[in-house]
Amino acid sequence: MDVTGEAGRPAGRTLRIADLLGPVTALGPGRRLGLWVQGCPLACPGCMSRHTWDPRGGREIPVERLADAWRRALADGYDGLTVSGGEPLEQPAALAELLAAADRERRAADRTDADLLVYTGREEDEIAASPEAWAALELADAVVTGRYRAGEPTRLVWRGSANQRLVPLTPLGQRRYAAHLRREADHTELQVRVTDTDIQVIGVPQPGELASLERELASRGVTFRENTWRP
Repeated sequence: MDVTGEAGRPAGRTLRIADLLGPVTALGPGRRLGLWVQGCPLACPGCMSRHTWDPRGGREIPVERLADAWRRALADGYDGLTVSGGEPLEQPAALAELLAAADRERRAADRTDADLLVYTGREEDEIAASPEAWAALELADAVVTGRYRAGEPTRLVWRGSANQRLVPLTPLGQRRYAAHLRREADHTELQVRVTDTDIQVIGVPQPGELASLERELASRGVTFRENTWRP
């Protein structure tokens, strides 16, 4: 996803991100713009995105440019924005600014049906105790909360472990997510994107799926020098 902006515009606040991809179909309903923030101190064992942990990694992008990408996604008919990580609440002010910009863009485009979903490893009591976290999530339509626990697998859609909760926060969030709160996946909901140098797996894998994918690729002569789901 191109996030270059128009030359000469003020940069404004920046968000450190790991990636920006679209369309994403494995992290929320419909075709979505997926944004992975960079930096996570939680370091959940078994996390498939260890490359997003280092707060010095990734790249800093002006929120205004990310809003431009969202504007183009809306024009292309995307159904929502998913912000994952990394840990989005490690950058609460930038996250708040991003969601405010995303909300303005969907209103300007008359696309108030396009929802804003945020993944966080923070528990609900941790969010409730943090004014900064509450402020950051003010315009989110739904949030997935809780640490990833590899020992508590689940088939609930869009969640990595059974403790994680999908919580609608707005009337739009209730409309978009109420039917999915207890819905279990009847098939693997993963996307695999291949570039010249990488294979990207997007979604929430079931236990053993990444190892199975690695074995299948190896049988076809594709091996990894490194991957993001093992130390």
